[in-house]
Amino acid sequence: MIKILIAEHLPLVRRGLLATLGAEPDLRVVAEVGCAEEVAQAALSSEPDVAVVNLDLPGLPVVAELAERVPPCGTLILSARPDPGQVRKALAGPALGFMTLCVAPERLAEGVRLVAAGRQVVEAELAVAALQCATNPLTRRELEVLRIAAGGARSTEIADQLFLSVGTVRNHLSRIMCKTGARNRLDAVRIASDFGWL
Repeated sequence: MIKILIAEHLPLVRRGLLATLGAEPDLRVVAEVGCAEEVAQAALSSEPDVAVVNLDLPGLPVVAELAERVPPCGTLILSARPDPGQVRKALAGPALGFMTLCVAPERLAEGVRLVAAGRQVVEAELAVAALQCATNPLTRRELEVLRIAAGGARSTEIADQLFLSVGTVRNHLSRIMCKTGARNRLDAVRIASDFGWL
């Protein structure tokens, strides 16, 4: 019997997942939660084999926490609107699976079984899109600058945080916009986020 934890913030979707997975003879839902803060504790107390986590929960921090606190539990991420960058980022981390919420019920059940067996599972279309996703052209320092800029910091604040001159920060931002093809900082943040670089 494969034990499952469902982490989904929308009650209707959570009930649908519970009904779908609970109908399988070899699968048993042992816990269901509706917010990210409850996931690790529920996993520690119910000891699931697989956690099915909605990316919007937010899922990536939850997956990282589960991997750290409950290492035997594999994670299958679900998303209503996945983009290639999210898929790459999720699978580069500890997640073993990534599927859309549009997946057929039998395919979801099979995905849970594969994750429980320690195998990766990704819908074919998502895998192809992730492979075709552009490689990150930004340097480590440029990513640091962009992460801070994403929080709304001005050039002077970025310079203070990274112990750089304001001119150096402006040069980094200029290179970032050139490399990403962005019109401005906000556009660069959006592009980098969409590709999963941030």
